[in-house]
Amino acid sequence: MLEPVLGTDQSSPTQPALSRVVPTLLKGVIYREEDADAWAQLVALQGAVSDYVRVLGLELYLDEAEGFAFLRSLPEDEEAESRAPRLVARRQLTFPVSLLLALLRKKLAEFDAEGSQARLVLTLDELAETLRLFLPDGSNEARLVDRVETHLNKVAELGFVRKLRRAPGAGPQAYEVRRIIKAFVDAQWLGELDQKLAEYRQHLGQEPRDQDDD
Repeated sequence: MLEPVLGTDQSSPTQPALSRVVPTLLKGVIYREEDADAWAQLVALQGAVSDYVRVLGLELYLDEAEGFAFLRSLPEDEEAESRAPRLVARRQLTFPVSLLLALLRKKLAEFDAEGSQARLVLTLDELAETLRLFLPDGSNEARLVDRVETHLNKVAELGFVRKLRRAPGAGPQAYEVRRIIKAFVDAQWLGELDQKLAEYRQHLGQEPRDQDDD
């Protein structure tokens, strides 16, 4: 991603704060729990930040309830009008990664409905068991876990899960599902999830048994 140089005019009282917040956003997601100072500045200046990044062909997505914010490209019609070069690259997700994101979003919705805790943490074994339902019969157990872990690493790179630290011999690897996934899998999409999962299962059932899906 390009790093724009902000103006040097210090006459505006918001300029120094913008110079700190905007570059931080251009580097990635701001989480309230991880960077309280940047989050407080962003909430206070969200109008000015939105105006600034719009010139760059970007829009600010800020969820105060969940405590995260990030930049994304303007909708295509607005992006064409802005004529700004695209700063956020589009990524084509593989089928298994898309499926895993859908299942994680469903798990988070079920977790929130229970309302007992703030963080959804799942182990690698639990996720492998969830994904097993959508794989052809006869998939090798060790191979299944390895494949799920590979896909989880890609999901972690995208920022939708966080791999938690664990001591040697402390049990299966655990992952925290990050709430930013709600911004990418919205309520309407979630409402159609059962149909989409049925389509996923049909698609996987058509694959040759034990074929690599990368």
